[in-house]
Amino acid sequence: MKKNTLLLAAVGGMLFSANEAMAQDATAIVVEETTVEAVDCKDHYSPGSWRDNWYIQFGAGIQSPFVENSRAKGDDSRKMTATYNLGVGRWISPYLGFRFSAYYGTIHWNQGTTASARLANLNVDFMWDMFNSLGGYNPNRVFSIVPYVGLGSSFVYNFHPEKGNIMDGDGKLKSNQWLFPVSAGLQLRFRLSNYVDFFAEGRASLYGDNFNNEAYGKPVDINITAIGGFTIHFTGSNFKKYNPCEYIDALNSANAKVNDLRGALATTSAALAAAEAQLPCPEVTEVQATETNVTLFPTVRFKLNSAYVSSEEMVNVFNIAEFMKANPDTQIIVRGYADEDTGTSEYNMKLSERRAQAVADILTGDYGIAPERLILEAAGSNTQVYETNDWNRIVIFAVPE
Repeated sequence: MKKNTLLLAAVGGMLFSANEAMAQDATAIVVEETTVEAVDCKDHYSPGSWRDNWYIQFGAGIQSPFVENSRAKGDDSRKMTATYNLGVGRWISPYLGFRFSAYYGTIHWNQGTTASARLANLNVDFMWDMFNSLGGYNPNRVFSIVPYVGLGSSFVYNFHPEKGNIMDGDGKLKSNQWLFPVSAGLQLRFRLSNYVDFFAEGRASLYGDNFNNEAYGKPVDINITAIGGFTIHFTGSNFKKYNPCEYIDALNSANAKVNDLRGALATTSAALAAAEAQLPCPEVTEVQATETNVTLFPTVRFKLNSAYVSSEEMVNVFNIAEFMKANPDTQIIVRGYADEDTGTSEYNMKLSERRAQAVADILTGDYGIAPERLILEAAGSNTQVYETNDWNRIVIFAVPE
């Protein structure tokens, strides 16, 4: 009996599962869990594509210069003249936008007799939607106030009469001026539909003192413009909304799957390392079997302080059941063990008994093996089959002599 038991125990050790060995190892595998937390749950808006939220505007209005030799406001000698506007722009968000805005018309001011010149002006304006910024974006808002600032390039020409004190390089009176004004204004915008707005705006453009070809007195000349017109939005004026919090659950779910895969990879890597560290298997003295037909049985391994048969070890119980069905006259000894480094001798004796009973219950309950064919024994931790201590959390099968 001792020969058979020793030989069967050696074979069981060679079939030992690396995964269960890691489960009994005191070193735990820690997988770092990461989650995505919602920091900003506000709604955000974007045009969606560079083609979105472009618009064209056209309008007309009046302008009046404030320059040298101009008389008081309301005097007939300062005339308000017509100006015409064409612009193209884009809102890059519900709050900020830009546009290129062109103006053309004649300016009149007093210079002894009524003086005039032609004015062509192109501005780059940076626009701020006050209501969307302060009150939140509302695609159905009917009225908005839009302050803006601009940088421009102006061409003033055909001065009449040809008077002034600005000379060219040849000492002749200049007949035209290139100027680079800065401006600021305020636009009132009225929503007519998703594609059309009506606007009314005023702009003050600040020039150098040579705006009207005459420099003296105040160093800055000003031209005031007031226009009204229509804005046509090519693709509508709505923005696409997104909220980062709507994606948090999906991201956390995906992240949890990543963590699971990390854990599985870490467990597998650790089990492989543990299995390699335990090689070669403990040496066992080979003993010749006294019978011509010797069946080599697997063993059933247990975790620390456990009598539960894991799913990995169930295949070994199944193989014993198949052997007993193929050999209906054979009895099997089911002997439980415990490792001597944990628990007292009395406790380990009871633990080894519970381990043997757990295996016997599966053989009789799940596979229909008759109870009288099983001989249950509890060896406790007084006998250690293997030199590697944690290998002794085991049930070994033996054939009675």
